[in-house]
Amino acid sequence: MIARLARYSFALAIGAALGMASALYLAGLWPGMKPLDFGDVEVEGWRSDFAIGSDTADMYTRARVARHGLLALAKSEAVYFTRTTDGEGAPLREECTYRLTVGKMPAGWWSVTLYDDDSLLPMNEDEALSVNQEQETGGEGLVATIAAEKPEGGIWISSRNAGSFDLTLRLYMPDEALLADPEAILKPPVVERLSCAGDTP
Repeated sequence: MIARLARYSFALAIGAALGMASALYLAGLWPGMKPLDFGDVEVEGWRSDFAIGSDTADMYTRARVARHGLLALAKSEAVYFTRTTDGEGAPLREECTYRLTVGKMPAGWWSVTLYDDDSLLPMNEDEALSVNQEQETGGEGLVATIAAEKPEGGIWISSRNAGSFDLTLRLYMPDEALLADPEAILKPPVVERLSCAGDTP
């Protein structure tokens, strides 16, 4: 009898632990999880979840939105794409310098913002954590440098104190064609790694 109770107690404990772990994982509350890790849309390394902000969002999606502080507008108003790696698939990190190239976006307005590993704005006073449509040249996009130190010229996104970071592309008032077929319509920003601290000449 005692042995049977012990087995039942052990099974219940294992079940509770697995249930809690899976709930935390699906809700995006597991350490290191990003808000769009479960996104159903991916275009050249940029991931999105078009259920965010919609009536069809399940409880796990809503928990991820609350945890990571996304401005959860309906997809007809805004969609969000996040990237955690450079063009070669390596994680984005503060020690490296990148070139961000943004072309014409299929939306009324857009921005790209850098967030640290905790999905927060890095703790620095550089006032250079985001770029947007207003900085475009001739309405055809822009080129910016992502680095911990300000470059000599050009548009800069500061990664100082960001550690491992990600970039979030926000597209406000997206074109209907984008919502219908994002893989075919979106030409997402290109993130090219230029150098990293410690690179050999």
